[in-house]
Amino acid sequence: MTERLRLRRSVAADAPTISTYRSDPDVHRFQGWERTDVEAVRAEVEEMADRVPGAAGGWVQLTVVEAATGHIVGDVGMSPVDDEPGVIKVGYTIAPASQGRGYATEAVRALVAYAFDALDAEVVRMHASADNAASIRVAEKAGLRFVERRQYRDGDDIWFGVRYELHRAERSAV
Repeated sequence: MTERLRLRRSVAADAPTISTYRSDPDVHRFQGWERTDVEAVRAEVEEMADRVPGAAGGWVQLTVVEAATGHIVGDVGMSPVDDEPGVIKVGYTIAPASQGRGYATEAVRALVAYAFDALDAEVVRMHASADNAASIRVAEKAGLRFVERRQYRDGDDIWFGVRYELHRAERSAV
């Protein structure tokens, strides 16, 4: 799908590898997956298996594979935003051992192109913790623009998040 990477539907056999890097404390603290043990990851992947990209119903996960070696280097996902037709949200995780090589930016650019070209999205959106500087850099390098910083509350916990977007009309500038 890109010069260095293949993005393919995640399968149950990917679960041990995905679990390993998503369970890393430095990775997990920025993830939306509550459980990252192998069984939970396998269940998530199997639940997503029949979903059609861009259709209502939740996330579709893709495994990011290094084309030259066949090694899994991360995963990306996409989901339509409920009650906002034409808006696709994306997420991404790259294994710590594969970070710093531009894989996340390359994979997100491919996902953004797919959302516009194949899914006919009008807007591609990404949310991240305001503390996740690496993820924010990826969004910016992939051409998404800062929209807002917002406070979230989960019980007594307060945290800040950011939202980045790219609109179809802005795409030609990227």
